[in-house]
Amino acid sequence: MIDFDQLWNFSQPKETEEKFRSLVPDVKAAGNPDRLLELYTQIARTQGLQRLFAEAHATLDTVQAQITDETEIAEVRLALERGRVFNSSGEKEKAMPLFLRAFDLATQCENDALAVDAAHMVAIADKDPSLQHEWNLKALAIAEASRDPKAQKWLGSLYNNIGWTFHAQGRFNEALDMFQKALVFREKQRDPVGTRVATWCVARTHRSLGNIDQAWQMQKSLEKEFETLPEKDGYVFEELGELALLKSERETARAHFARAYEILSQDKWFAANESARLERMKKES
Repeated sequence: MIDFDQLWNFSQPKETEEKFRSLVPDVKAAGNPDRLLELYTQIARTQGLQRLFAEAHATLDTVQAQITDETEIAEVRLALERGRVFNSSGEKEKAMPLFLRAFDLATQCENDALAVDAAHMVAIADKDPSLQHEWNLKALAIAEASRDPKAQKWLGSLYNNIGWTFHAQGRFNEALDMFQKALVFREKQRDPVGTRVATWCVARTHRSLGNIDQAWQMQKSLEKEFETLPEKDGYVFEELGELALLKSERETARAHFARAYEILSQDKWFAANESARLERMKKES
């Protein structure tokens, strides 16, 4: 049985959509309606990540029309992906009931991985920081107790999310502890992308703690690593810019901010959600 989750490349949603669509004939031929509808929910997710929100809703409408008592997993994913589309398009008030429904449905069918996914999405969509934290901890408890490897794979993301909650609260030592747990987890999973993200988070928290030299060394290490990769990371350059300012190295900061702006201004999600940060990069470059 094809594991759709293993086929995802979240940084390349269009390519992932093409990959999923190529599977449709074989999944249809297998005669499992639940799996086929699951596949279409993932196609909708790729559309949402491309900010093709109307197309994503249309795909999910097709799924919704075919939901039956025999398609319980697809029903969970339908609620999840509809919620994600609303959340990404700025309609969080419509997303929240769907994430809660997905959590209830996943719990009923004892699917730990989808329950964790739904709980972490509730935490993302909720506006109350204390409830965000509560739902992230709920998701973490399920993942840590589960025997399902797919649920356990969420641990890195959950450590990350809880770390950012602590960071937003100014609890930087607790945030650092969570980000370091995420880093260890990603390294054990041999996940190079996740390891780089976790390293960035650890370095960012060192900046918040005033450990400027340590943060600088870690970000420079990431910059060097990205030199060997086809993709570049604007977040690393942004952080190097901020750190250079703290080190009173104005020209170095200017160069890093310019590079960060060049990369991140091309990111549709970042441009839509982080306009103030983009403006700062432009101003400081």
